[in-house]
Amino acid sequence: MTENTLVYPPRVTAFTRTFWDGLRDGTFLTTRCQDCGHMTFPPKPVCPECWKSNVEWVELSGRGVLVSYTEVSAAPQMFEHEAPYTLCIVDLDESVRCVSRVLAAWDDLAPDARVRLKIRDSVPTPLFEFVLDTDDELEV
Repeated sequence: MTENTLVYPPRVTAFTRTFWDGLRDGTFLTTRCQDCGHMTFPPKPVCPECWKSNVEWVELSGRGVLVSYTEVSAAPQMFEHEAPYTLCIVDLDESVRCVSRVLAAWDDLAPDARVRLKIRDSVPTPLFEFVLDTDDELEV
């Protein structure tokens, strides 16, 4: 097992493969309902607003605002070797909310801080996390 092999990889299904392949290609995707326009994250095959399955894949900017964060020091056994790590809630610029990790020193974090997506190279599929947005380029 290599250093970037995931101990607990995400479940890739026929539907979610588009999302995971997008990350591999450097694109952050989600779904939007073509009937009511509701965008959701994580991507879903059925709109949680109108319950229709007429969804399309759309690209997200990967930029947003840090809403909240917490440090995990007592991690589940499968993630013990990564502790401590910081989980965060981010409101993306496209008005969807997501949860992930944020890579930053605790003292550098603050509510409403701008963050951007960073794609984490891992096996069998890439993951995403956030970093503080200190420049204009999306880090992949």
